[in-house]
Amino acid sequence: MGLSIEVDSDSFAAEVLEKSYKKPVLVDFFAQWCGPCQMLKPMLEGLVKEYDFVLAKVDIDQSPDLANTYGVEGVPDVKIVSQGEVTNGFVGVLPEPQLRELLAQLNLKSDLEFGLEEIQRVKETADVNTVKRLFNQLIERYPENRQLILEAAQFLITQERVESARKLLEMIQPYEKAYFSKAQGLQAMIQFKQTIAHPTLETDLDELYLKACQSAIGEVYESALSSFLEIVRHDRAYQEDGARKAMLALFSLLGDDHPLTKDYRKKLMQTLF
Repeated sequence: MGLSIEVDSDSFAAEVLEKSYKKPVLVDFFAQWCGPCQMLKPMLEGLVKEYDFVLAKVDIDQSPDLANTYGVEGVPDVKIVSQGEVTNGFVGVLPEPQLRELLAQLNLKSDLEFGLEEIQRVKETADVNTVKRLFNQLIERYPENRQLILEAAQFLITQERVESARKLLEMIQPYEKAYFSKAQGLQAMIQFKQTIAHPTLETDLDELYLKACQSAIGEVYESALSSFLEIVRHDRAYQEDGARKAMLALFSLLGDDHPLTKDYRKKLMQTLF
């Protein structure tokens, strides 16, 4: 956990420059009248509870000399200070995922990230009870964290607790673009679970669709995508375009940069056109 403080011209040297020799300092130049500043503030204050850095808040109307010294022309303007050197960070409001990327570039990891890494290690031992306990501990500390919600929902799906997973996923709203896409992908996984639980096997495509759903749930994503693509090639209208929609859901789950997403998105486009 880091430290959030308010600084002015008198305290800047001691609270920012000197502290930057021990840990990174993010200086948030803001103004009370600035709407974007009020949007950025809670995100930064939330992150400083997870990461070990100093958040130094400077009101430019109270300390105009500091704003002039460090070339602040518009707010919010966040500077990064390390080893006594002040460098440019960003101007304006960044989405939370990009703020986390910035902190990662400063070689910082959050307590939440350490907790999720521990969960991944325990998962490899198949110690389900310990995984449950670790998730409960993290959710108690970070009940609003969207990445944690996604990770917990994915675990619940594997444990057949689909209604609990669905309730978690419903917390993520469409305007939360950085997380909603993956939430939709996990909602699709719930649908795959239901297909497996209540299969309809009247045609060869029914069997292929079931196989694809089983592969998706088993996280054998290439096999799942290959089977769904085969269905699209044979009958685009099958399950009301369900195979194509399933592929899109898996793309959302894997992310745009995943090699399978890039490969099968291209194959899907070639098949459709």
